[in-house]
Amino acid sequence: MCGKSIEIHMMVEEAMELRLKPRKDCAFDEISLGEVMLRLDPGDSRVRCARSFRAWEGGGEYNVARGLRRCFGMKTGVVTALAENDVGYLIEDFILQGGVEPMIQWAAYDGIGRKVRNGLNFTEKGFGVRGALGISDRANTAASQMKPGDMDWETLFGVQGVRWFHTGGIYAALSETTAEVALEAAKAAKKHGVVVSYDLNYRPSLWRDIGGKAKAQEVNKALAPYVDVMIGNEEDFTACLGFEIQGGDRQLKKLNIDGYCEMMNEAAAAYPNLKVIATTLRGVKTATVNDWSAIAWCDGKVYKAKDYPALEIYDRVGGGDSFASGLIYGLMTTGDVERAVNYGAAHGALAMTTPGDTSMARLKEVESLMKDGGARVQR
Repeated sequence: MCGKSIEIHMMVEEAMELRLKPRKDCAFDEISLGEVMLRLDPGDSRVRCARSFRAWEGGGEYNVARGLRRCFGMKTGVVTALAENDVGYLIEDFILQGGVEPMIQWAAYDGIGRKVRNGLNFTEKGFGVRGALGISDRANTAASQMKPGDMDWETLFGVQGVRWFHTGGIYAALSETTAEVALEAAKAAKKHGVVVSYDLNYRPSLWRDIGGKAKAQEVNKALAPYVDVMIGNEEDFTACLGFEIQGGDRQLKKLNIDGYCEMMNEAAAAYPNLKVIATTLRGVKTATVNDWSAIAWCDGKVYKAKDYPALEIYDRVGGGDSFASGLIYGLMTTGDVERAVNYGAAHGALAMTTPGDTSMARLKEVESLMKDGGARVQR
């Protein structure tokens, strides 16, 4: 391991550089900016053979707000856009059921989706040697058409008050204007003293026809100077910011931790504004068995979460988002980077044991798993 633990009082001091606003002065603990889609899940079948689908809501940035609300009890909201029809109302209903405050820009529906529509995400969980599969159907969505000036960030951040703002590379990839909206929001957040986190969340399919990795790096490098907490996995940091991880296994069966540490130090040197850099560690044995952990960098030191070797997975989609929400909760409430990365890893592990993008875990379950809680029946 490339970093050793330091005293807790020192970790508190480091995390306090985030300078969180007092909770009493803010209407929201956290606000996410991103697209929320309707996820259609064929269960144990495959998309190509399905005769029925179970509906969920999901979106990389939204999932973080949802986890912070439902598992960790924080007051959260999501800034998004939806086409005004019954599919849009269904997605809104899912958001409301998750306890997240919907800040929706409703776009007039043209009756057929020529101009605007709501996004669909067909997702099969995978099993054994068959990996998970996601097929997005999201062209011309309302969220992709958001543009600077649509949202009154000054009122949200400056009058209502927000402690933490989160967005990511999925939303920034949807269109030229969404990248501009993400940058506009991050700048406004920094102006009003709001902590900014960003999940790089590289998706090759989103960038493929608009410039690939070169365009992804252009967009993400423009956003990085406004970020306090940067989150991603091994592919994200390479594809989005150009930082290579040395000694890695392309099949992700073995992970070179020293390579991750070197990459984090390079990222911190390139972007001195970064207070925390965090990445999940996923060793893929099969679709349903992964080695799972995470590390977080702060002030030149790296902290590693508890290992979850041979973690049995029911649905891996959203595991990284649940890691992010656990990490954010830990940073906001404890100021202890090592404890925060353990909140993230435990929450991500639990989220992957249930179906859907979003977490069904409770805080007590997360903390029990952090303390080596077992899987014995609870009666």
